[in-house]
Amino acid sequence: MVLRWVESCVLLVWLASAAWSQQPGGTDRTTRQKNRERDFATRLSGATLVGHFTDSSRPRPTTLHEERYILESVRKLDSGQWLFQARIQYGEHNLTLPLTLPVEWADDTPVILVNNLPVPGLGTFSARVLIHNGYYAGYWRAVDHGGHLFGRVERIKLKQSPPAAGSR
Repeated sequence: MVLRWVESCVLLVWLASAAWSQQPGGTDRTTRQKNRERDFATRLSGATLVGHFTDSSRPRPTTLHEERYILESVRKLDSGQWLFQARIQYGEHNLTLPLTLPVEWADDTPVILVNNLPVPGLGTFSARVLIHNGYYAGYWRAVDHGGHLFGRVERIKLKQSPPAAGSR
């Protein structure tokens, strides 16, 4: 009888430890999140977000305007924030600056958060931008206007070196 009780306890402990590794905070979840973050940094470093935005302050607020965000590098800092070395191009604006921003995760989907960020020469902005499956979409706002933004994530194509002489 005692032996069965001990066997039952051992079985319960084993089942609990197996379940724990699958639960939030378990090793599998931690590993998956580290892999997601590594993939996020790899996919966005050297990529360009190419798309459009709307602007509620314009006479036709649903008119689409072109935008480009060239991301030279993206990496997670020790603080948990992310450093985006970005070149921002829209309208007459073209500037390069480092942006330190939080990134939250909706399961496997990263959401870039911009909270009242002053951008020299442009103003103060807030935004939520999600990245998924080669596309981005979100909402932005400044002090007195805002809009939507969306587009695709393009990888920068590196120039190939010509083949060496004598190679085929």
